[in-house]
Amino acid sequence: MAPSIGVAEYYANKTVFITGATGFMGKVMIEKMLRCCPEVKKIYMLMRPKKGQGTKERLDDFINCRIFDKLQATSPDCFDKLSVIPGDILQEDLGISEEHRSELQEHVEIVFHCAACVRFDMFIRDAVNMNTVGTMKVLKLVEGMKKLEVFEHVSTSYCRCELHTLQEKLYPARHSPQNVAHATRWMDDELLAHLQPKLIEPQPNTYAYTKNLTEDLVTQYEGKFPIVIARPSIVTAAYKEPIPGWVDNLNGPTGLLIGAGKGVIRTMHCNENYLADVMPVDMAVNACLLLAYLTALDKPKEIRVCNVTQSGVNPLTWGQALDLGRIHVQEFPFSVCLWYPGGSAKSSRAAHRLAALFAHQLPAYAVDLLMFLMGKKTFMVKIQKRVNYGLEVLQYYTTKEWYFENDFYRSLPDRVSEIDRKVFYTDMRLVEWSPYIRNYIKGAREFCCKEDPSTLPQARRRQRQLYYLDLVVQTLVYGLLAYFVYYYIIRILIQV
Repeated sequence: MAPSIGVAEYYANKTVFITGATGFMGKVMIEKMLRCCPEVKKIYMLMRPKKGQGTKERLDDFINCRIFDKLQATSPDCFDKLSVIPGDILQEDLGISEEHRSELQEHVEIVFHCAACVRFDMFIRDAVNMNTVGTMKVLKLVEGMKKLEVFEHVSTSYCRCELHTLQEKLYPARHSPQNVAHATRWMDDELLAHLQPKLIEPQPNTYAYTKNLTEDLVTQYEGKFPIVIARPSIVTAAYKEPIPGWVDNLNGPTGLLIGAGKGVIRTMHCNENYLADVMPVDMAVNACLLLAYLTALDKPKEIRVCNVTQSGVNPLTWGQALDLGRIHVQEFPFSVCLWYPGGSAKSSRAAHRLAALFAHQLPAYAVDLLMFLMGKKTFMVKIQKRVNYGLEVLQYYTTKEWYFENDFYRSLPDRVSEIDRKVFYTDMRLVEWSPYIRNYIKGAREFCCKEDPSTLPQARRRQRQLYYLDLVVQTLVYGLLAYFVYYYIIRILIQV
């Protein structure tokens, strides 16, 4: 049964506070609320102050993002609902002035805590300060909000990577969040670096470890106010809104897509038969808005947990994603490419390393040698070292497979009205993977690489040139190999 009050009707006249508003999900969430919940009263956004920029300048920069173009054209007055709160998740008391703190605690009814660092390789102290201690400060602020109806914490479905199956329930952390925060304050870098592998075990990185730690911290506020934890899987480019294929960062699959499309990445350690549990950002945001809405209306005493995941519904394997990427990058090639897009994924780590030696490292040294002989600055070895390090970090997620129970997530369409089901769509069966990846590549080219669509004809010509160059080089290499093999075999046979 859908609630008697619709989603837009619920958000009408509500005051919202968002951390991480300038992030990937944060931008999409604000655009969606302004467009589909037009009667929302006010949206406060925590933003780091910048030298030489006041709150008005920062807000102007924010709303000039391409995803707000439609709103700028149709209802520019809606941006009057946005209010910047100067502050920083890393500062004491979030760096918020007493005046702003009082304002938030007096008026805010809904809180979306999206701020987090998604870098997997962050040093333990930095990850704890950003993801866990930052959440402590937010919860301290939230606890004093007089009109609070719901607090939503955005976590990740990879918060317990050692489990093959992640249920929609809370998992206690191995360590006390407060104790870990205290330890990272007084320990020096050398001691922390020594302890880090044992501390985060069995998690693969500090991101997963601190996300689980932070969920444990949130549970300590159970019963004080309605809480819901949203756990998206790998958040990727928009399926439909605000712009098909919109993406603004190089995290995760986007970095791989661009690196492969530019010919920089030609091999990776990946099991092509494993499922890629990707979640388009607009569907993840729709789920977050619905979860806050339903939790606020139901007012549960216990914390709700929702795995915002694909979980085999409309499955996509890494191999299928790579194949579709190879097809559509021909239509939307990148203007600046190191080589023709090619290569393949390797299920064997040894095969990947061997391929990386010949496809990544040796060509990088050859390019730098050429640059050195020409009297120019070398750069390729440095780039390849960064690429290989990034692949090492990501391969944990491309060589393992998880299952995320997501009954709550899949039930969301049935919990709202037919109109809200269409406006706040969350059904993964709607996604057709081929056009989605086509738009993903187009969006990565346009929004991440800042390449204008007018450059496509020239990029396609260059792509054809690189194709023939790649064909010539492959023919020469395989020809030489065949010659040497044949030559030595004949000599051995003669000697025998």
